[in-house]
Amino acid sequence: MIYQKPNYRIMGDRALLVELGDEISPSVNRKVRELFITLERHSIDGLVEAVPSYRSLLIVYNPQKIILSALRETLDDLQKKMDPSQIPEPKTMKIPVVYGGEYGPDLAWVARYHGIASEEAIRRHTGNIYQVYMIGFTPGFAYMGELPENIATPRRETPRTAVQAGSVGIAQSQTGIYPVESPAGWQIIGQTPLRLFDETNWPPALLEMGDSIQFFPIKEEEMAQWKR
Repeated sequence: MIYQKPNYRIMGDRALLVELGDEISPSVNRKVRELFITLERHSIDGLVEAVPSYRSLLIVYNPQKIILSALRETLDDLQKKMDPSQIPEPKTMKIPVVYGGEYGPDLAWVARYHGIASEEAIRRHTGNIYQVYMIGFTPGFAYMGELPENIATPRRETPRTAVQAGSVGIAQSQTGIYPVESPAGWQIIGQTPLRLFDETNWPPALLEMGDSIQFFPIKEEEMAQWKR
């Protein structure tokens, strides 16, 4: 549920965790996004960084410029003034994916785990619309949920030391895309030709918190066309 009042937790001598709910849900995450965007639009002297997650927002501040009590009062005041109608609507995107084979080496294992054919595993993954709950782990990595129970799958017992940029993975009730080559503990079921992170663009990440995402299958020979 959404808290009527935020729950503040002190995180060291220069960070404050603002908890806005006690569950992972679109409604709680929407409140986190609203507060995050509101903070971006207001200049608060001493605020260093705001890091949003599923149900909370980590506020990093400079205690030489703003003391903790003043920061809490400022946050309380901003939340009272928040106007959801002034928050921009998130994007809706469709992401092409080549499933299986060298692009999705764990697809067959996921299918066996659920006792289904690989084609059915693809259908279940593409048949749902996912919300981007947060960005983290690596630049532009979008944590998306939630996977239907009939395709939710445990993480790999042994993580890979590296997967290619664009790899699409699933773990428990989450799905995500690795935007850069990196270690990976999720089950890799496919790969998208889209570039998820480009430091020459602003914002550099293609996906943002709150976006709605749906995957759709493409053939391997279409990869080059989509990259162009």
